[in-house]
Amino acid sequence: MSTSTCLELGYVARAHGLKGEVAVRSFDPASETLGTVDRVRLRLRSGEEREMVVESFRGANKEDLLGFEGVETRVAAEALVGSKVFVYREDLEPPEEGEFFQGDLVGLAAVDEQGASLGTVEEVWATGEVPNLVIRAKGRPELVVPFADEFVPSVDIAAGRIVIRPPEYLEVEGRDDGDAG
Repeated sequence: MSTSTCLELGYVARAHGLKGEVAVRSFDPASETLGTVDRVRLRLRSGEEREMVVESFRGANKEDLLGFEGVETRVAAEALVGSKVFVYREDLEPPEEGEFFQGDLVGLAAVDEQGASLGTVEEVWATGEVPNLVIRAKGRPELVVPFADEFVPSVDIAAGRIVIRPPEYLEVEGRDDGDAG
């Protein structure tokens, strides 16, 4: 499976009930994607990958409850806990102009407006009104930036690059202008 054919959506958090359902936590709690697809790809903790047919779907408070074809018992469902959940791009409507799948942002090289490297987008946290990009670089503090036009002037998925305008307090934090006080 390549990242170009699938998008990581979340993970199997726990088994639910006695009849083989699992609770899936999506990276974006507002996402309705799992309710629109007929299949997913799981990457088990062992690294094994399996295509699973979605037999049932129920949205719940912080997770989605799914039943998979061939998973009929709690024991079978528990074997899937910890698996990463992927959806196939071909099963999704393409994003509109200026919109992106959150999974496509992970792995992009983050640079400032002058082109200086800030690190790599390693996670997307959907914890508020807009997602937050988590940018990490070796030897630097983690940078968390809202995914909003004010802080992200451009995204070029094809080039693997995202331009970040960090909030002002972060720019000041890294600056050494010789002022000791």
